[in-house]
Amino acid sequence: MSQHQPVQGASWMLTAGLAFAIVNSIAQYVSMNFGLPSTMVALVQYGIALIVILPYLRTLGLRNSLRTQHFGMHALRVFLSVIGIQLWLWALAYPVPIWQGIALLMTSPLFATIGSGLFLKEKVGAARWCATLAGFAGAMIILEPWSDTFTWATLLPVGAAFFWACYSLMVKKMSANDSPSTMVVYLLVLITPFNILLALPDWHTPTGMNVWLLLFGAGVMTALAQWAIVKAYAVADASFVQPFDHAKLPLNVLAGWMVFGWAPPGRLWLGAAIIIASVAFITQWERKKK
Repeated sequence: MSQHQPVQGASWMLTAGLAFAIVNSIAQYVSMNFGLPSTMVALVQYGIALIVILPYLRTLGLRNSLRTQHFGMHALRVFLSVIGIQLWLWALAYPVPIWQGIALLMTSPLFATIGSGLFLKEKVGAARWCATLAGFAGAMIILEPWSDTFTWATLLPVGAAFFWACYSLMVKKMSANDSPSTMVVYLLVLITPFNILLALPDWHTPTGMNVWLLLFGAGVMTALAQWAIVKAYAVADASFVQPFDHAKLPLNVLAGWMVFGWAPPGRLWLGAAIIIASVAFITQWERKKK
């Protein structure tokens, strides 16, 4: 374990949050203004990210990392992640405002808590169940399903959060048998073939230099975000770094306002505060248990 370097850890985590905010804005802009299907945006974005991050993959030791007795489980794990990506980009293409989507994505740890109790048979006490319910109440404040402006598309980020929670649970389960490098390599290697399969039914080859430049930028920023997260956890304690992940909310709100002029209503901050408090409580509870 490297020495704890809090300033570097916080800086890398904030860099990841900023990179994801840029990626989300580009993906939404390309879908809205150039009519590119979200499946194609995902394919090109993650294909470019894979090329950019290849030097990093080589440092992990590709041959050793690819050795596993659980290839089918890795394929299922990555497929769940891809479904989450597709639902998220579909939400952006609809378009669901970034401020609403990113806040609802933050419910993913709440789904993971439910899954750990139901499927991993972990003991989830009353306190964690109450925190989870409170978090979903915060999501309802943001969603406002009782209002006349509610549409089914606003549920897409919740679906993405659910599939990413399933992905996280599989990582937790499989980490007993395979190394972190194996997890990373299979994710990055398998993600593009799955994206190709999902893009084939509605294939639209991007045209125009502007579109390609934007997609290339999104791919580079995606690679940077993944790299920054790895670096953040490598140079600082996870318990210190994790709260900085919540900075993605104001960063995405800022990006949405700058690019699209979307100003979030007051209920966003109330709902998001409840979700963040719930996730922070659950995270702290897990740490104390360990």
